[in-house]
Amino acid sequence: MSEPLWRWPAHRLADAIRRGAVSAREAATDALARVQAVNPSLNAIVDVLADEALAAADAADAARRSGRVTGVLHGVPVTVKVNVDQRGRPTTNGVVAFKDLVAPDDSPVVGNLRRAGAVIIGRTNTPAFSVRWFTENDLHGRTLNPWSRQHTPGGSSGGASSAVAAGMGAIAHGNDLAGSVRYPAYCTGVAGLRPSFGRVPAFLPSAKDERPMSLAMMSVQGPLARCVADLRLALAAMSAGDARDPWWVPAPLVGPPLPRPLRVAMTVNCQGVPADPAVVAAVRQAGAWLAEAGYVVEEVEPPSLAEAQELWKLMGNDEARRFMWPAVEQFGDEGVRRSFGWMLADSPVLDHTAHLRAFARRSTLLRRWQLFLEQHPLVLGPVSGEPPFPWGLDVESEATMARVVRAQESQFAVPVLGLPAVSVPTGLAGGLPMGVQLIGPRFREDLVLEAAEVIEARCPPLTPVDPR
Repeated sequence: MSEPLWRWPAHRLADAIRRGAVSAREAATDALARVQAVNPSLNAIVDVLADEALAAADAADAARRSGRVTGVLHGVPVTVKVNVDQRGRPTTNGVVAFKDLVAPDDSPVVGNLRRAGAVIIGRTNTPAFSVRWFTENDLHGRTLNPWSRQHTPGGSSGGASSAVAAGMGAIAHGNDLAGSVRYPAYCTGVAGLRPSFGRVPAFLPSAKDERPMSLAMMSVQGPLARCVADLRLALAAMSAGDARDPWWVPAPLVGPPLPRPLRVAMTVNCQGVPADPAVVAAVRQAGAWLAEAGYVVEEVEPPSLAEAQELWKLMGNDEARRFMWPAVEQFGDEGVRRSFGWMLADSPVLDHTAHLRAFARRSTLLRRWQLFLEQHPLVLGPVSGEPPFPWGLDVESEATMARVVRAQESQFAVPVLGLPAVSVPTGLAGGLPMGVQLIGPRFREDLVLEAAEVIEARCPPLTPVDPR
């Protein structure tokens, strides 16, 4: 082997383990050695599971020898975020008060990863309550971006993005309520997939209460990886059904063929004005690559992203104020109380009728998007209106927090609509990763991943990278 196993993509590693060319034990040992080498400088994995990982790898090797390869990720090292339940481990969600909240059972996504044969090497950091685009908290500390100590690795899956970008695991689990998979992927130069609502089952066995309706419908589980092929593999593993999720849909991973060439609506705008010049350049470059590959790329604005963002604020923030804020106020650290408090203060308090009207507006907007996507099955645009943020921007002042929220317009829009979207790198700008977002029709992850692979072919993976 000319290169260490921790550098291998998941699909290559899974194939080699399945054939017996390498062992799961070798893959886990190499991944854990990489964790030992770089995690102290990044603090991405806050719960290293060395003994458990090696035992799982040995079991995977024994299963292969007996002819029982369990699934598409058999023997592949992965990480899981600390805000989902993993049996026997604390679901801290970055909160000091939850450090001893040990999960009684696996969440569906963790169970699916195990059944697919994945070897969980550790659990990754998140901001307190997973509600910032900056990953730091009083319990586990700050997670650094391997590209720059001065810039966020994103949030809330910042530990996941930092880990996979630095070679600590071939695939990282994340979840996305307002960009928490797509933005960390963007910040660290990896690929991140937000699946359609209903694609990947979700449930938190340790939770005392169900999540309120809007937040439950806008939150999904999804993968981050160093290449698009690994996102496909991870989605296949994560999306198996689980009876504990009443919203899971048994939709096929590949939909019916559409007439070619596919039309792509390209927008470079954020809040109605052009995004940062580096972001605009990335979107236009990605559009040119897609056009060269045979897509019909047209600069056409999709149905209002601003209206979708406003609906997220109305529904999501109203429910968060009622159901989350009391716990954040009581148990959250200063950073989350400040940034989340400013975010909630920017949204009105709704009565019951106004909340229901917001839900009705969501149906109208989704109908408009579905009609639009019949003509333009893909929408290409910014992940964020700005390059990766410098540390502290969301806690500096109310005005800087408002700037952060404005830049994330397209991240808010996708959860409101329940559509799939992928963040894919396009290169570097000023020494920092740059990328774009592709949005597609419901349960057509295959379309956004296919287009993302075209972009990836012109900009090969930037990672793994050593901490800088």
